[in-house]
Amino acid sequence: MNKLNDIFEVFIVFLRLGLTSFGGPIAHLGYFHDEFVSKRKWIEEHSYADLVGLCQFLPGPASSQVGIALGFSRAGYIGAFAAWLGFTLPSAIILVAFAFGISHLTGTIHLSYLHGLKIVAVAVVAYAIWGMSLKICTDKTRISVAIAGAILASLFPSAIGQISVILIGGIIGLIFLREKQQIPSTPFLKNASKRIGKKIGISLLAIYFGLLIFLPIIAQQQPNSLIKEFDSFYRAGTLVFGGGHVVLPLLKSEVVNSGWVTNEAFMAGYGAAQAIPGPLFAFTAYLGAISSVHPGVLAAIICLVAAFLPSYLLVVGVLPFWEQLRQYENMKHAIKGINAAVVGLLMAAFYNPVWTSAIFNAKDFSLAVFAFLLLAFWKSPSWLVVLICALVSGLILK
Repeated sequence: MNKLNDIFEVFIVFLRLGLTSFGGPIAHLGYFHDEFVSKRKWIEEHSYADLVGLCQFLPGPASSQVGIALGFSRAGYIGAFAAWLGFTLPSAIILVAFAFGISHLTGTIHLSYLHGLKIVAVAVVAYAIWGMSLKICTDKTRISVAIAGAILASLFPSAIGQISVILIGGIIGLIFLREKQQIPSTPFLKNASKRIGKKIGISLLAIYFGLLIFLPIIAQQQPNSLIKEFDSFYRAGTLVFGGGHVVLPLLKSEVVNSGWVTNEAFMAGYGAAQAIPGPLFAFTAYLGAISSVHPGVLAAIICLVAAFLPSYLLVVGVLPFWEQLRQYENMKHAIKGINAAVVGLLMAAFYNPVWTSAIFNAKDFSLAVFAFLLLAFWKSPSWLVVLICALVSGLILK
């Protein structure tokens, strides 16, 4: 019964986040930090930074991977699925409805309300960075790593740039952060330790690579089938670094160049995906629903699952090894630098795209500061801050 309660709790919490988490993947990490580090205490600050660093390093949508890992830590394999389902379901339903022609659902939302949601993201990310930096960047070296990481990630805004920042941070930590100071290191898997082992992890990773190798071979024999679509979207979810926005050209080459989706329909759906909460990868459900191969709900589900399946297999497969690796003494020193580098990556993302896409004048800045006040000092729930900022932007700032 306790296990069922944990699974249900995970689903409900992530469903609420899926309904209110506007602003893209970096904002999602801010919402997760507020919910699971600050409020629910499911994971400790340094462990959360470790997890973000790991998911930034792995291919796939980082925010969804963090959510899957948090759900897994809380309630095992089904908990990981429940976290993904709750967080993804609202945006997937909206985009499938949009695919079936219900475009007036988005057309009735005034642009000023949507702009208010972007402003909320500024406050949420700022609050997350502020909280993480106070506990992680506790000396000159780590502060320097964070600032240097922010500069490098801003000057080289690519997956290679992000991975390089993490690697450099780890090297600096290994060399210069060898003091004996004990850092809290709550295990990721403390509530799931009996439900996973290295053998299962190896099996999941074997499935991950097996599908990547053999799906294209099978799909070649059936070029106009759901198997071919599954293969295309599985590879998109496997080969992309840097989050949902980076997958755009890869998906476009798969579905537009093949003639499954017109360029106009592709861009219309991508535009709609920008205006809704939850993961941008839910855009894959829209593409499945309008595909000329097998349009409909079944194809939408298959494409959605195919795009996220690599993240599930990879994260849950890697976690037991990462959990052990981070306990080694040298790795602990490296992680100090990696965590500071993660703060720097969030700082860079805070500027672009979070700040640059939302703050255009003094009114926008004032509303962002007000939202930060509500989150940081009044401890208001995120959903309420989202609602307030949307209403203020739509009714007053328009």
